[in-house]
Amino acid sequence: MADSNITKNALATSLKKLMREKPFEKISVSDICDDCGMNRKSFYYHFKDKYDLVNWIFYVGCIGKLNFSAYERGWDVMYDICKSFYADKEFYSTAFQIDGQNSLREYALETFEPITRYFLQGSTVIGDDEEFFVTFFGDAFLSAIMRWVKEGMNLTPEQFMEKIHKLSLGLAEKVIEDENIN
Repeated sequence: MADSNITKNALATSLKKLMREKPFEKISVSDICDDCGMNRKSFYYHFKDKYDLVNWIFYVGCIGKLNFSAYERGWDVMYDICKSFYADKEFYSTAFQIDGQNSLREYALETFEPITRYFLQGSTVIGDDEEFFVTFFGDAFLSAIMRWVKEGMNLTPEQFMEKIHKLSLGLAEKVIEDENIN
């Protein structure tokens, strides 16, 4: 297993390096392998394609580091995700620009589903609409992150999450206020 991780990390390092030098769509599996001195067979033993490698980098560098049992609040999970993106902002600013099937955006949406469920657990608002709320909040959070990344992450993760938190609380207060009026 250790050799497998060494190989995967070498491929990831090469892809990140190449993504700094040229557009993702111009990077081939051969380019990645040549850069780290491996053959294509080694690449395909570990990954389906270069998109799979991008998604692995995201999973290992961000999601795989989360210890859900250590979190008391969903906000803390979201904050740690933002910290991971911020720590590797150069990679994520390029990776989130990749479009299409198997893109990081698609993979992140899929990955955020259980995180969103965790975040929303215990909410009395959800009721029978759990799937709708999970989809809505997962999409909203990812869209906010992608905009933050696209705009250069000029806010720290703390500042970004504070704005998201403040907005969410304001919306919740507005809903409660509107419910009390009716």
